[in-house]
Amino acid sequence: MNAITTKIEADPSDEVEALDAQDRTASNSKRKRLFIGLAATVALLGGSYYAYDSLFAAQHAVTDNAYVGADIAQITPLVGGPVREVLVQDAQHVRRGDVLIRLDDTDAKLAVAAAEARLAMTQRQIRGLVATNGGLRAQVSARAADQMQAEAQIAAAQANLVKARTDYQRRESLVSSGSVSGEELTTARNALATAQANLAAAQASRAQAAAGRQAAVGTMNANGALIAGTSIDGNPEVLAAKAALDQARVDLERTVIRAPIDGVVSRRQVQVGQRVQPGAPLMTIVPIQSAYVDANFKEVQLAKVRPGQSVRLISDLYGEEVVYHGRVVGFSGGTGAAFAVVPAQNATGNWIKVVQRVPVRIALDPKELAAHPLRVGLSMTAEVRISN
Repeated sequence: MNAITTKIEADPSDEVEALDAQDRTASNSKRKRLFIGLAATVALLGGSYYAYDSLFAAQHAVTDNAYVGADIAQITPLVGGPVREVLVQDAQHVRRGDVLIRLDDTDAKLAVAAAEARLAMTQRQIRGLVATNGGLRAQVSARAADQMQAEAQIAAAQANLVKARTDYQRRESLVSSGSVSGEELTTARNALATAQANLAAAQASRAQAAAGRQAAVGTMNANGALIAGTSIDGNPEVLAAKAALDQARVDLERTVIRAPIDGVVSRRQVQVGQRVQPGAPLMTIVPIQSAYVDANFKEVQLAKVRPGQSVRLISDLYGEEVVYHGRVVGFSGGTGAAFAVVPAQNATGNWIKVVQRVPVRIALDPKELAAHPLRVGLSMTAEVRISN
C-alpha cells in the first residue's frame, strides 16, 4: 500500500512541470545563442562593409560599363570612277601608305593631258601679248606722226586760206574800176572756196589722226595691263592654268587609295567593277595599336577621379589572367544621356531621378596592347585608384 501511494504521489504534474522548465531553459538558451550569432553576423557584415568602404571603395572607383574604342579611319574616295582593283580583305592588317584600292584612271589621265595643253596654249598667248606690245608702241608712234602731219597740213591750209582771201578781197575792190575782169574775180572766189575746203579737210584729218592715236594708246594700255608687273610664268592666266594642271595631277594620284594609318581593315563594302562616288564609304581601318577605353562611371563615383590617375583594367576577352594598366585622360563634356539621339526630357510630372553615367577616357599601355591586342567594342572592367 505504501509503494502504491508513493508511485501515485510522484507521478502527477511535478515531473511535467520539471520537464517544461528544462525545455524552456534549453529553448531560451538556444534563442539566446541564435540572437548572439545573428548579432555577431550583423556586426561582422557591418564591419566588413565599413572596412570595404574605408579601405577599398573609398580608394577605388570600379565599373564594368566600359568598352574598348579607337579613332577609326573611314576610307572614302576623293574622286569618282569605276573600281579596277581591291587589294585588301576584311581583318587584314595594313600599314600606312599601303595601296587599298585602285580606280580606273583613264579619265584622269585625259584630264591631265588637257590641262597640260591648256597651260602650253596660255603661255603662248602671253608670249604673243608681250610681242604685240612692242608693235602697239610702234602704232602709237605712227599715229602721233600722223597727227603731227595733220597739224602741218592745217597750218598750210590756213596760210593758203589767208592768201586766197586777200587775193579775193583785192580783186573785189578793183572790179568796179574795171581794172579786174569778172573772170579773174570768179577765179579768185573759187580759189578762196578751195582754200576753205582744204582747211576743213586738214582739220578733219587732224581729228582722225588724234582719234587713231588715242585708239592705239588704248589698245597698247589694254595689252600692257595683261602683262604688266609679271613675267610669263608669273602671269595670272598662266598661274590659273598651272593650278588646273596641278589639280588634274592630284585627281590622277587620288585614283590610288592608300591606307592613312596602321590598322586592321573592317567593313569592306567595295567590289571590282563598282562605280564609286566621292565620299562613298568603302571600308574602315581600325588602329588597334592605339585603342583606348571609355568607362561609363556613375556620377556619384567621380568626385575624386582626376586625369592622370592610374587604372587597372580587365577584359572579358582574356579574363583576369591578363591585367591592363592605363591612366585617366579626361572626361566627356556631358553624360551619355545628354548626347543620346533622343535625349531624356525630365520636365514632366512623372519625373524619376536616374543616376547618370559620365564617359571617362582611359589610355592604355601600348606595350600591353601589343602583347594582348584588343578589338573595338570589347567589354572591360575598369578600376580607378583615386588615392594617388
